Amino acid sequence: MPSSPLRTDEVDRIVAGWARARPDLDTSPLEVFSRISRLAHHLESARRAAFTATGLEGWEFDVLSALRRAGAEPLSPGALVRQTLVTSGTMSTRLDKLASKGLVRRSRDPHDGRAVRVSLEPAGIEKVDAAMEILLESEREVLGGGDPSSSVDLARTLRDLLLPFETER
Repeated sequence: MPSSPLRTDEVDRIVAGWARARPDLDTSPLEVFSRISRLAHHLESARRAAFTATGLEGWEFDVLSALRRAGAEPLSPGALVRQTLVTSGTMSTRLDKLASKGLVRRSRDPHDGRAVRVSLEPAGIEKVDAAMEILLESEREVLGGGDPSSSVDLARTLRDLLLPFETER
């Protein structure tokens, strides 16, 4: 990961302003979380670019990606709701749109005729695979191709910060 000890960023300027205005405050959390927030904004732009390059919207990638990770096993709409953090009504609309584009297929569950299973069509596999390749290349560029152990350490630290917010799965 790139490191710039002699350069300053906007967060440094914000923290310096708070140090002048309120020298009694410990702004160390601001230094971390403001950077995470600003980085998330830039990463979201890179994600949109990766999806746009393959003709997908972010929500389409989320659904197709969940199905792709499941392998050949179709998923229930409920499983997709849990993985993509949307409501069941929203998921139903999304599946309708993806099916109309020929990216997913709905079928009856062979074990429960009342239940529906969702699987990827070949076009959906092609789109999500292409988007994932572009996304990973973009994210590798952000990491700067540095020492892989730095990425592992960063991922571990970010996981530790995220876990208290994650629900049991």
